[in-house]
Amino acid sequence: MNRAELVEILASKNDLSKAAANAVLDTLIETIQTTVKKGDAVQLVGFGTFKSVKRAARKGKNPATGEAIKIAATTLPKFTAGAKFKAVVDPKAAKRKADKAAK
Repeated sequence: MNRAELVEILASKNDLSKAAANAVLDTLIETIQTTVKKGDAVQLVGFGTFKSVKRAARKGKNPATGEAIKIAATTLPKFTAGAKFKAVVDPKAAKRKADKAAK
């Protein structure tokens, strides 16, 4: 699914124009990006959590020459799917987890 298809679904399910649905989607994405950039997490219960993670500096190897190189520290965005989202994607795994917890 691409952005246009998502906007179409948002518009039809919520009785919005495509322009309004697109504006809502833009606002959602911008808000998530701004919040994560500040170092805060965005948690949507049942869907997942958007947050930033810091990756430490490390040594690597240039695959072409074999030469050792330094890889700088960086901050990356991370999404962790929530339990409900995982269950929708793989219901069998969710059932196995529930059965294991019941024992």
